Amino acid sequence: MALARLCRHLFMPAWLLRRKFTPALLAEIEQAIVTFEGKHAGEIRFAVEHALEITDLWSRLPARERSLEVFGALRVWDTDANNGILIYVLYAEHAVEIVADRGIARRVPQADWDALCRDVESQFRAGRFREGSLKAIEGASLLLARHFPNSPSDADELPNQPILL
Repeated sequence: MALARLCRHLFMPAWLLRRKFTPALLAEIEQAIVTFEGKHAGEIRFAVEHALEITDLWSRLPARERSLEVFGALRVWDTDANNGILIYVLYAEHAVEIVADRGIARRVPQADWDALCRDVESQFRAGRFREGSLKAIEGASLLLARHFPNSPSDADELPNQPILL
């Protein structure tokens, strides 16, 4: 296990995450999700985790694998059209992963999601958490709108409020 990664996670206090992702920013993220979901038939969840547990670090769990666990735990997969995505942020590493349900994954290449993630990570590394978060939602929505246009019968199946883990 890399010592630098271990230290980043073990010495990352949860309160620091709450200083960056304030109630005002969380409300802004939620509003962006509501606004952009009106432009496509996808469902967006946004989750930020401050750090991994020691057992996950010991087993060298990558951010991508953790995002898949969170995708399942938040039941993002539980939509009628399999059209949910999770934007997952691992704050201790400024890592961003987007997990798309199978209905979306059939149409949007993973490389498109990965490019968006790397762009958002650069915003986070520069300390621009608001800009990066909103860019993630807007970028994901542009991809979703291209492949899943909105229709009047679309229901809001997943909660829109971001979650801090």
